[in-house]
Amino acid sequence: MEYSFAPPSATEFKALYDETGWADRDVDRFEAALSGSWVVCTARDAAGRLVGMGRLISDGALHAFVTEMIVTEGARGAGVGGQVLARLVDEARRRGVDDVQLFAARGRAEFYERHGFERRPDSGPGMDLANQR
Repeated sequence: MEYSFAPPSATEFKALYDETGWADRDVDRFEAALSGSWVVCTARDAAGRLVGMGRLISDGALHAFVTEMIVTEGARGAGVGGQVLARLVDEARRRGVDDVQLFAARGRAEFYERHGFERRPDSGPGMDLANQR
């Protein structure tokens, strides 16, 4: 597996979304998302095919947020997601941002816990938008 901080093309990003069933959006939305990213880490197989990625959105000083941790079904269970996440966290710290946060997708919290993240207590801050499209 080859890991890189070179972002994928918007078309590759959309294809990863489509393959994993995340959402159906126009390629222009993926282009805009990539241009608004602080850090993107990709994972490519031996043939150069994008099989995983994650993004950080940040103010570059205080906080960074992990978003779009996506790994294709065929690459899951091989440590790809863990490697992408570790590289994102390391890069945030290298750039001076120690507060790295995320919202785990339903059913995925254990993955993040294995990689050093903790659940917020019920009394802790943080909310999720209830009326998502």
